[in-house]
This record gives sequence, structure tokens and C-alpha cells, in this order.
Amino acid sequence: MSLQRFIVKRALSIIPIMFGVSVITFGLFHLTPGDPVTRLVALNPDVTAAEKAALRARWGLDGPVWVQYYDWITNVLVGDFGQELRTGRAVSDIVWRRLPETIALGLFGWAFALIIAIPAGIYAAVNKDQIGDTISRFLALSGISIPNFWLGLMLILIFSLYLGLFPVLAPSGVPLYHPSMLWYLILPGITIGTASAASIMRVMRTSMTEELNKEYVTAARAKGLPERTVILKHVLRNSLISVVTLAATLTASIVAGSVVVEVVFNWPGLGREFINAINAREINVVMAITLFTGFFVILANFVADIVYAALDPRIRYD
Repeated sequence: MSLQRFIVKRALSIIPIMFGVSVITFGLFHLTPGDPVTRLVALNPDVTAAEKAALRARWGLDGPVWVQYYDWITNVLVGDFGQELRTGRAVSDIVWRRLPETIALGLFGWAFALIIAIPAGIYAAVNKDQIGDTISRFLALSGISIPNFWLGLMLILIFSLYLGLFPVLAPSGVPLYHPSMLWYLILPGITIGTASAASIMRVMRTSMTEELNKEYVTAARAKGLPERTVILKHVLRNSLISVVTLAATLTASIVAGSVVVEVVFNWPGLGREFINAINAREINVVMAITLFTGFFVILANFVADIVYAALDPRIRYD
């Protein structure tokens, strides 16, 4: 199979995957107790049963689940993700308004993970079983084991409250492009990127160690190539294939982690909006954000497959 046919085939596979994600999410949401009407009238005991029924009928919540899903999916297919029931705001506007903050946080987390993980993995592999390798492996294991919400709280405690180097929480209403927002981005970016950095570093070290023991490395050294050239030009290129694979799979972890991290740091992104929507039982918002994040994860894996071919021409898409 040619690369072009592979791209078309994978692109078409996105449709049933997204459909499955929407069905599962919609079904699980309706298995949980309560609905938006129950949430809205919880603090108002004077609302009658008839008024509750009228609200459910107005919002299309009185029919069977499959009818509600059919109504929702037919609207989505024409680009209408509905409205937020409490405020009447268009769901698409909510997603697009919060999207830049989440993208900025994710990109900062990836940049932090790669900048830390790749050099550390190279160093650990080149200095295998030495003190630097031992320390790096310990730090990697710690980074994987520490929950990101606890790490975020510790960073706030140490660098914000004790040392006063960074602000505690991101403010509301300040545009993302404002220079001051960079300072609010550093701690949550480190928090969301630490686990990924640890995982990538371990894979990088393992892959580099395996490549260093192969015959082509011995041959390159025998030809008199400088060790720096052998490591960075030959070994690193082949080792990056495993890193790309892991980076794609860790996209889901970064997306999932952004939900907790955004709440801890009051970061105004999709993750915080998602939690608010779940608490308010806003199914239209929950479905839209779930579909977007699911599409992002699929796209990341799709791009990774394309990158494989650039890194290793031996790969064939059969």
C-alpha cells in the first residue's frame, strides 16, 4: 500500500471512530443520575413538577435516549453543536474561545517534555550504569509516579507561596497574547509535561542503548567518525522512531491531564470548561469537548504514522 492510499484509508477510519466515541460518551452521560433541569432547580424548591417537565420538553430531554442522540447527531452533521442550556450561548463559541488556552498549555507541556527528555535520554544511554544514568532513571520513575494534581500543588506551594517566583493562579479576562500570561503558563506547563518527559526519557534511553550496541555503530566508529557524529547523526535518528510512537500515545495523557491541571491552576481552557459542564450537566458542551479532544488524539496518531516514513524509509504500509 502506498503512503497516499494509507493516508486516505486512515482519514476515512476517523469517521467510525468518532461515531463510536460520541455514542459511548452520550450513553455514559445519561447513565449518571440527574439532568440539567435537576441541577437548575435544585436551589429553588418552588419549581413545580409541571414546570420541570416543560423545561425538559423545551430542551428535548423528555424523549428516549436514542431519540435525543439522533436529534443531537443530526444537528452536529450540519455544524450545529447546540447551545449551553443555562445561558443560551452557542457551544461552538465556547469551544473556540477556550481552545487557544488549551493549545498553548499543551504545546508548552510538549516543548518542556521534549527539551528535557531527549537530552536526558541521550546522556543516560551514553553514560549507561554510571551515576548520571542512575539519577536520571530515578527522576524518570518519580515523574511517572507523581500525580499531576499533587505536583501542581507542590509547585504552587514552593515556587509561588514560599519563593514568590511565579503567580499562584492564572487571572480571568487577561488575553492569552499578553506577555504576563507566560508567567502563568510556566508552572501548569511543567506540571502537564513532567510525566510525558519521564516516559519519553525512559524510552529514549532504552532505544539509544539498543542502537549503540548494533553493528553499524561499531562500523561507524571503526571508520574514525567522531563520537558526536555517531551519536547525533546515526544513533539518534534511528532512536527517534520509538520516541515518535510514544509521543503519539501520550497525547491522550496530556489531553486528559489538562483537565485536572487547568482546574488546579485556574487556567481558562477546555479542561476547566469541561469540568464545569459536567458539574452543570451541560451535555452539549461535554459532547463537543469530548469530540474535539478525541479527534485531536486520533490526528496525533495519524501524524505520527506519517512521520515514521520520514524517519525510517524501510517502513511499508501493507
